[in-house]
Amino acid sequence: MNPEPGIYTGTLRHRRFRPRPHQFSYKLFMAWLDIDRMPEQMASTPFTAYNRFAWASFLERDHFGDPGLSLRERIIEDAALHGVLLPEGPIYLLTHLRYLGYCFNPISFFYCYRPDGSLDSVLAEVNSTFGETRNYWLTERNREASENTFRYRCPKTMHVSPFMGMDLDYEFVLTQPGKSLVAHMNTLEAGGSGLFDATLALEHRPWNAGNVGLALARHPFMTAKVVGAIHFEALRLLIKKNPVFNHPDRIKPVIQEVPKRL
Repeated sequence: MNPEPGIYTGTLRHRRFRPRPHQFSYKLFMAWLDIDRMPEQMASTPFTAYNRFAWASFLERDHFGDPGLSLRERIIEDAALHGVLLPEGPIYLLTHLRYLGYCFNPISFFYCYRPDGSLDSVLAEVNSTFGETRNYWLTERNREASENTFRYRCPKTMHVSPFMGMDLDYEFVLTQPGKSLVAHMNTLEAGGSGLFDATLALEHRPWNAGNVGLALARHPFMTAKVVGAIHFEALRLLIKKNPVFNHPDRIKPVIQEVPKRL
């Protein structure tokens, strides 16, 4: 069964294996939200709010689609566009909130459950520092055989990091959310060799003023910390002289001149 609304605290680790090894990790927390009870959940502590400014707030416009629609409506609409039929079960969102008016989510996960409480599918909403977003549906169609985890593979379709090209696959390895949660992503080159991976290893805490207040006291500027880490580590990669890949939209096409006839 899916855990009740709360927060997940733990660590994020990034590892790059080639061409020059590089890794880092830092502590963080993320919100675990019932998308159908968002206003009530955010109003239940003095530190959080729904669709308005607070120390930590959830704004509908911080996620994909028309913010005039409910998140469930947007998820169902996006699922239909991708040929995914969702059951009428609860949907939980693992995400960063907006802290002191600032929000950036490298990745958010929507866990879509069946009415019996079993996990049906997961939507990974990926955002880049270039202001772009892309949804990856993780369903039975792209699930790979695995006994103890949910393992999915899909092609990369959005430029995220200037230190990785586009001809790559993502492999998502997820555990069943519960008292603990692991979300692991491998970035694979042709042939399946690993270029990079990222791992969230988290522990669940119930949603209450004490737990939320303690998490905010420890990480008062959570998303600013995330963005700062992204740019600091990018500088380290440059210093290590890792190759840089241009955004595909910024690559000028090569125009070959046609020889003139004499």
